[in-house]
Amino acid sequence: MKSNRKGGDRIMEILYQGHGSLRFSTDAGTVVYLDPCAGDGYDIPADLILVTHAHGDHSMVHKPARKEKCVEIFGADMIDGKEYRSVQILDVSIEAVPAYNRNHRRSECVGYLVFADSVGCYFAGDTDKIPEMAALRERNLDYAFFPADGFYNMDAAEAAECAETVGAKHSTPIHTVPYHGAPNELFSEEKAEGFRPKGRLILRPGESITT
Repeated sequence: MKSNRKGGDRIMEILYQGHGSLRFSTDAGTVVYLDPCAGDGYDIPADLILVTHAHGDHSMVHKPARKEKCVEIFGADMIDGKEYRSVQILDVSIEAVPAYNRNHRRSECVGYLVFADSVGCYFAGDTDKIPEMAALRERNLDYAFFPADGFYNMDAAEAAECAETVGAKHSTPIHTVPYHGAPNELFSEEKAEGFRPKGRLILRPGESITT
């Protein structure tokens, strides 16, 4: 859908599958699924499955095909008291960061910073606007993904405030409706339209970024 790079540069593809589910693939062929649950595109075998928290609409780890040495990482495993862990899997660097609200305990939920192919991404996880987001601005991120359902998480307007705070080059609303398992409930055009920060990039289920 979108390309920011010139010929010869390294390539990352990010597929939005729907709801809070994404798949990205690096130039070296590393395949990562984040919060598998919704949509299609689980046929490419995973090297890594990242789960922000254990709610059922984020942790269907059985859905992706897997390579023999596929690694699963759950949010709760990336928190040690008040410390958030980092890990390197093949050519992908992952840092856990805070994510929480009234429906999601800080001790059980995380967001992720993911770096590969000189591209930095922020996956906010299920959260409201939190003070810790301000520190992410200095990371000079390329892409950021924010929940915006206004039910289990912040609404689109608050998500847009978060996007302005984080300051990624491109910001995308996901998790725009509560998940009920129906294919027509994976995305809300109305909620997405209410998300209007600088650098807004709307992805619909099945659409991807190539960067």
